[in-house]
Amino acid sequence: MDTIMAKSESIERKWYVVDATGMALGRLAAQVASILRGKNKPIFTPNVDTGDYVVIINCKNVILTGKKAEKKFYRYHTGYVGGLKEVRYDKLMSTKPIFVVEHAIKGMLPKNSLGRKMFSKLFVYAGSEHKQQAQRPESLVF
Repeated sequence: MDTIMAKSESIERKWYVVDATGMALGRLAAQVASILRGKNKPIFTPNVDTGDYVVIINCKNVILTGKKAEKKFYRYHTGYVGGLKEVRYDKLMSTKPIFVVEHAIKGMLPKNSLGRKMFSKLFVYAGSEHKQQAQRPESLVF
């Protein structure tokens, strides 16, 4: 039997729209990252971007289980001495819900140029309206 290795020119990409209302953040991120990588396709090749485009709507309605909403922190460093900053999840969710979802998905993609190309096929919106109606995305339910 011959092993089929996908070529970047021969890949047909689909568009999916995911409604994130009431979904757990980590489960949503894992499933979307799998679609962005192309692991749901039989022609998956690790060194080729075989993934599809994903549009996520209503990301402001993503939930966390347990008491993680009060205990989860996002940390970053300013670059100055003693410049470690941290923001609680619930405060960040009220100001930047798109960042929270993108950060979770980006952490599940490869950390190289291929992962950056995969991440560019992700479109996240806080509300229910999106700009990709012209691509006629299929609704995807997990």
